[in-house]
Amino acid sequence: MEQVVQTAAGSSFPGTLRNRLRNTWFADLYRKCDKFKRQVMWRSEGERILLQKYHRIHGKPLNLANPETFTEKLFWRMVMWNRGHMPARFARLTDKYAVRSYVASAVGERHLIKLLWHGDDPRAIPFDQLPREYVIKSNHACGQVIIVKGLADREAIVRQASNWLTRDYYWADREAQYYRIPPRILIEECLFNEDGSLPFDYKIYCYNGRPEHILVRNHTHDICPFFDANWNLLDFSDEVGAVRPWVPRPENLDEMLMLAGKLSEGFGFVRVDLYNIRGHVYFGEFTFTPAGGAIKYDPECWDLKHGEKWDLALDIKAEI
Repeated sequence: MEQVVQTAAGSSFPGTLRNRLRNTWFADLYRKCDKFKRQVMWRSEGERILLQKYHRIHGKPLNLANPETFTEKLFWRMVMWNRGHMPARFARLTDKYAVRSYVASAVGERHLIKLLWHGDDPRAIPFDQLPREYVIKSNHACGQVIIVKGLADREAIVRQASNWLTRDYYWADREAQYYRIPPRILIEECLFNEDGSLPFDYKIYCYNGRPEHILVRNHTHDICPFFDANWNLLDFSDEVGAVRPWVPRPENLDEMLMLAGKLSEGFGFVRVDLYNIRGHVYFGEFTFTPAGGAIKYDPECWDLKHGEKWDLALDIKAEI
């Protein structure tokens, strides 16, 4: 039986025939037509994919008419934004470079991680002028991070960063806030705890400008406990097999919550990611659609509890 290969566009194509046609005029024409189709039909295909994804995760159709749970409202946001009903502020605040000016004006530059270099040509990275440790990341995607400690493999970094710049992260999970963000590379100071370890990432879930609960992640992403604003460990998870250990309460938790509250003003929901290094709080990023919507609450009652906190009317208010 002839092998069938799944293409990026989701259609099947006989594997043997595809290999024969590789690098021919027909293959080039096919790629151009597929790209054209993608650009013309991205909204309708994106909505179909999002609706299918919600059904696959939750085993039921998405209630677009009257979303009530957190995950229903999350997918409602993703679908509406994919249709084009997204104020431009969300794309600006998703851009890890553009957001810096907003954070500086809202809470002050002292809460920004030091920016060592930025640009759209990785070959121009001034490696000889950089410190021994630093972080390289893209501004237009999620999870594209290189932590450099010591001697850097310059060719590998340039190759990887160049690859990042060719990709529009929208196509990963159809999160419209990423669509066509002008890509660039950022190099930031690397933050360390006193013992030299990498810091916790405090992901603060804010509803209508009010911090409600905090997800704590370590660098290796193998723990994910949730705490309330009083640092009580909460009895739920939002992913399968979650490890939820108790971790010490940050001494300046009140300051973190205050900063998250200021940064989240005017949003029905946003997750504000912060770092806390020796008592100094740094902004990480805004997250408007956590995990690209791939969230499954256990127990499910927390899905409704968090959904009740989210005022969707704030999603469609005037732009900043």
